[in-house]
Amino acid sequence: MQTVTLDEAKTHLLDLIEAATAGEEVFIQKNEDVAVQLVPRTVKRRKRQFGSAKGLIAMAPDFDAPLEDFKEYME
Repeated sequence: MQTVTLDEAKTHLLDLIEAATAGEEVFIQKNEDVAVQLVPRTVKRRKRQFGSAKGLIAMAPDFDAPLEDFKEYME
């Protein structure tokens, strides 16, 4: 656990952030009272669900048809 004053936090903010992301508890005091606790942000990832885009994607019936622009290259 690390407790620092507001002035110390201003000068060593990067070090405090690195300590918090490493799992250390970091508290910042203002006027002798603990005002803030630095806590790393956690991102919850959702599990992928197979088939979740079903019905959202449509292909044209002539998707495989040769394009007129490339006709000369196909001969």
